[in-house]
Amino acid sequence: MSAPAPSPLAIVDAEPLPRQEEVLTDAALAFVAELHRLFTPRRDELLARRAERRAEIARTSTLDFLPETAQIREGDWKVAPAPAALNDRRVEITGPTDRKMTINALNSGAKVWLADFEDASAPTWENVVLGQRNLIDAYERRIDFTDPKSGKTYALKPAEELATVVMRPRGWHLDERHLQFDGRPVPGALVDFGLYFFHNAKRLIELGKGPYFYLPKTESHLEARLWNEIFVFAQDYVGIPQGTVRATVLIETITAAYEMEEILYELRDHAAGLNAGRWDYLFSIVKNFRDGGPKFVLPDRNAVTMTAPFMRAYTELLVRTCHKRGAHAIGGMAAFIPSRRDAEVNKVAFEKVKADKDREAADGFDGSWVAHPDLVPIAMESFDAVLGDKPNQKDRLREDVSVAPGDLIAIDSLDARPTYEGLRNAVQVGTRYIEAWLRGLGAVAIFNLMEDAATAEISRSQIWQWINAGVVFENGEKATPELARKVAAEELAAIRAEIGEEAFAAGKWQQAHDLLLHVSLDADYADFLTLPAYDQLVG
Repeated sequence: MSAPAPSPLAIVDAEPLPRQEEVLTDAALAFVAELHRLFTPRRDELLARRAERRAEIARTSTLDFLPETAQIREGDWKVAPAPAALNDRRVEITGPTDRKMTINALNSGAKVWLADFEDASAPTWENVVLGQRNLIDAYERRIDFTDPKSGKTYALKPAEELATVVMRPRGWHLDERHLQFDGRPVPGALVDFGLYFFHNAKRLIELGKGPYFYLPKTESHLEARLWNEIFVFAQDYVGIPQGTVRATVLIETITAAYEMEEILYELRDHAAGLNAGRWDYLFSIVKNFRDGGPKFVLPDRNAVTMTAPFMRAYTELLVRTCHKRGAHAIGGMAAFIPSRRDAEVNKVAFEKVKADKDREAADGFDGSWVAHPDLVPIAMESFDAVLGDKPNQKDRLREDVSVAPGDLIAIDSLDARPTYEGLRNAVQVGTRYIEAWLRGLGAVAIFNLMEDAATAEISRSQIWQWINAGVVFENGEKATPELARKVAAEELAAIRAEIGEEAFAAGKWQQAHDLLLHVSLDADYADFLTLPAYDQLVG
């Protein structure tokens, strides 16, 4: 298919960036314009459907497997076989696409790098465009980096030692204000996907790989269907075979957990697997069941481990579903960031990481995520012990697993309660993360954990839920807006004392404090923190 001329109504509303002309070519923008023209109307309909479904959950306080798609769940079908480059995914590293991270992630020894334009990347125009440029440079092997502080130089290892890239575009709800066609901003998902696919699809095929994607925050099989239609169109547009694109869907919303088989079915010619997230999944539970009463009140986020009964139901159903349909099941994140100063902290944390990865490998997962290169060998050891020379364990069908609809939302099966310290931690982490995000950083080390936007979402959601549920903490204090403001003021003062007046003034601390309180205390719960935050993001 020949590319149409670029739309005369295309507007790039941003200051020029170094070498942006290599990314924002007329041909690439014409492709994005076609994606926008053809698929944004359906995106809009699906966002409206999300709101309708949320209203239904508010009315019923329940979810079930869809009766209208029973024939899909009962049918005998499989997803397309995995391409060679995605057959062994035992360890995947995640991170944003800045130049240093691009080199370190590709060199990390992991099988896959999730190159993230979503939760680990604040969507400044610089991050959006230069992240694309960095990936093009990596595939062309013209990427290097010298750290201006240390003087250390980074360069790529030989091609056969590099991780396979699986790129994550933004979720459907986010628009890209810097790029407009016909007077409307383009959905960020179409900008990220479109630029990456257009520039790299053929290049990746020549490298023996392909355009592979992680799809975030999917809420239904109809949203997966839209992505499949986009893949079909895109492959025809650039003239590559159907089925070249492969997508792994993050099951990180509670509604998607009830549609895992349908999601794989919609993408079956392009499906690579499903992934079990954690913070976004909990955030989705709070968002959807926020008015469901005490039985849906989550305890402190750190008390909700993957061994909680309702989380076990979710992860085991995911493994069974994937393997039944021939897809990869990818486990959750090990977010620990090793300390350069405290060996004891590292020892304890590494033991926890190993136990977590051992459990995932034993449960039948085919791979798992880590946030730091030092964790790659730990996770690799856990999966090597189970897989040996096999690339995956999709032959483990987990037919012993039986999950009833109520098991996925049995929040009250967890014997834990919200605590005052949990409130303080949510305020601390939420404030620190939002401050960094407003400065353009999406992956942020806080208290030896690599946090991303999902962290801020669960933090502010828990504050909101505890206040609206009238939770009384173990110290006798009740969760109220006044208490949240008091704790937030204390934490802001503590940060000021910790970093000093000059650094405090140079940051965006008051702005972050105010935004956290706004989304935590507003009676009208914001669907996504990143929507009001994007209005305040500079660049």
